[in-house]
Amino acid sequence: MDPWRYSTEGISVALRVTPRGGRDDIDGIETLANGRSVVKVRVRAIADGGEANRAVMELLAKILGVPKARVKILSGTTSRLKQVAVAGDPKILGETLRKAAAAKPEKTKD
Repeated sequence: MDPWRYSTEGISVALRVTPRGGRDDIDGIETLANGRSVVKVRVRAIADGGEANRAVMELLAKILGVPKARVKILSGTTSRLKQVAVAGDPKILGETLRKAAAAKPEKTKD
């Protein structure tokens, strides 16, 4: 199952973020112990003062080809697990995200 949901405004994506991850990138899709799927994201920024959140929003905007203003964190601002909304054509956003995440193998976390 995809870790994102489609709406008329765009998509809502479940993320698991690794701050200070050495690079800004998507590491694929992971299935958590509770069965929920998330897109694994790593950023160089530290989790302090919103730095990592800004880096996550910039990374998603860049990968999905949308302005940064279209990316908003819905929940999890202080957590590694976040729900992020991206405004735009849901079909295009979903396909772009699928391609970016598919470059990495899916992992299951025990």
